[in-house]
Amino acid sequence: MDYLNEVNAAVTVCDMNGTIIYMNDRSGEVFQNDGGKMLIGQSLFDCHPEPALSTLKKLLATGETNIYTIEKNGRKKIIFQSPWRNNNVVGGMIEMSFELPEVMEHFVRE
Repeated sequence: MDYLNEVNAAVTVCDMNGTIIYMNDRSGEVFQNDGGKMLIGQSLFDCHPEPALSTLKKLLATGETNIYTIEKNGRKKIIFQSPWRNNNVVGGMIEMSFELPEVMEHFVRE
């Protein structure tokens, strides 16, 4: 069972060269107009214009995490981009895209 197919988020994973090595079903649906899961084996660098391309390359080089929100077609999303590691060495990047509800609760816990 691919547990990431059961998550209500688009999950895309690349290696250090920017090559897409994994897409869950939701990611394939989100990027259907660009080729869907046929993008596996293709370069993320070819899919990202500036300044997103420079940001992606920086994240791969530094191992930093990038989190931001977008709105597209009236839907708000949070984008979470973070390195994945193998034996503490950055092996590539994972991107998760979640749709945000119109109203979202916020809790402060101490």
